[in-house]
Amino acid sequence: MVNRGWWAGMALGLLAGLPSGAAQAQSRTEVVASGLEHPWAMAFLPEGRMVVTERAGQMRLIGADGRVGAPLEGLPTVDAAGQCGLLDVVADPAFAQNGRLYWTYAEAGEAGNGVAVARGRLQGQRLVDVQVLFRQLPKVASRLHCGSRLVVARDGTLFVGLGDRYARKDDAQNPDNHLGKVVRITAQAGVPADNPFVARAGHRPEVWSLGHRNIQGAALHPDTGEVWMVEHGPQGGDEVNVVESGRNYGWPLITYGRNYGTGTPIGEEGPRPGFEPPLTRWVPSIAPSGMAFVTSDRYPGWKGSLLVGALRGQMVVRLTLDGRRVVAEQRLLQHLGERIRDVRQGPDGLVYLLTDSPRGQVLRWVP
Repeated sequence: MVNRGWWAGMALGLLAGLPSGAAQAQSRTEVVASGLEHPWAMAFLPEGRMVVTERAGQMRLIGADGRVGAPLEGLPTVDAAGQCGLLDVVADPAFAQNGRLYWTYAEAGEAGNGVAVARGRLQGQRLVDVQVLFRQLPKVASRLHCGSRLVVARDGTLFVGLGDRYARKDDAQNPDNHLGKVVRITAQAGVPADNPFVARAGHRPEVWSLGHRNIQGAALHPDTGEVWMVEHGPQGGDEVNVVESGRNYGWPLITYGRNYGTGTPIGEEGPRPGFEPPLTRWVPSIAPSGMAFVTSDRYPGWKGSLLVGALRGQMVVRLTLDGRRVVAEQRLLQHLGERIRDVRQGPDGLVYLLTDSPRGQVLRWVP
């Protein structure tokens, strides 16, 4: 393995004072771990370790030396098919004390499957005290649009971005189900009392926002504590949104995407009163996935930027922000030719990427 400290020193020495374009010209990626089967998400643990999910249903520890461990025991049964399976994972902010992980996965039922959220404590090579905190309703016979990303907010509540399950897109506007929604729950499987629809008839109390298509990335803004998410549109209309209490983000009534095959419009293009416009959108689609804010000084000129991985686009997009305004876009790492499934900033201040393939890798992005 390459010595991190040596690379950090080289990075600062080479790039001090250089503009972002020069930083990109000097950057490189190095392999941290390999041999992963369609990895979906990663979370950093103490002592240089990380945990990675594989969509097929395995969760693995990766050591500080890059060694990939055997699948962890104790996971609930995962219904892995198509876009669904074992999906996001995050560590509890107090992981060093409680050893707790949260994750999302597709759970089978009589009518199909749905996204569930679980938590458990990591004990050696096993997850113990596993508890299901949330189940998406209704379950749907679908292999598509499971989402799902998970964010632990500053108050300890959990935000979960959920897909519309593809064939049920109109349900994204129905507040009496969890399809095409962001839900907010407590870490004890409860519903926060200040959720927007908690006491309203015909509304699921867990719903935080509605009108989403297929959420694939999420991150907590480091300054404001707001939850930002990205979602896929059809043949265009991928969106970046700040998900706010009780707001409607339009799908499928307001969208910049087009029907597959025919290319005909879906709904209408905004803006329109009562629906939140995206902060930015991509037409044609790049299929955005994992995302992370840059808070470190390891990448000169990038602090405060939002990095978004792309599956179809096979790149990382850097968005320069002025508050909630996207003022510039830079497309990076296109030479890799890899579907980027997840993007996270590590405890060392460096950016880590997951490549989505049958031989997926964890990559470290070195300035």
